[in-house]
Amino acid sequence: MRIALDCMGGDEFALSRNVAGAVEAAGDNSLEIILVGHQDAIKEELSKHGDSVPPFKIEHAAETVAMDESPSSAIRRKRTSSMWIAVALLKQKRAEAMVTAGNTGAAMAMAKIQLGTLQNVERPAIATRLPTPAGFSILADVGANVDSKP
Repeated sequence: MRIALDCMGGDEFALSRNVAGAVEAAGDNSLEIILVGHQDAIKEELSKHGDSVPPFKIEHAAETVAMDESPSSAIRRKRTSSMWIAVALLKQKRAEAMVTAGNTGAAMAMAKIQLGTLQNVERPAIATRLPTPAGFSILADVGANVDSKP
């Protein structure tokens, strides 16, 4: 599976934590991780993990979406952001999944704008995996909505 990872999305430690996670996950031969973000910063962060780091594909992104940025502003002004480019990789079928620890509202808005929704689905849901006594379950619509509907 090819995964586009928004390396710049998240808190002040986003780049280091996202790259460290990618390096750890790279041991799974079923995954191909595409690192999306500022190319020089990603290469510098990768160098901290030594010579045994597998080669990663890097998609350069000139901008980052801030955690406190409004989704509409991010859509209008951040078309070269790591988040926008990671979603674009899905649309172009160059990735099969996208991961970001960044601004959830912006990620959802960018995905809806670029990818659209399924027929009869107005708004996508955020899902998470929760541990249960029998393994794991998926809880859908974990995002905050002020106007929830069934």
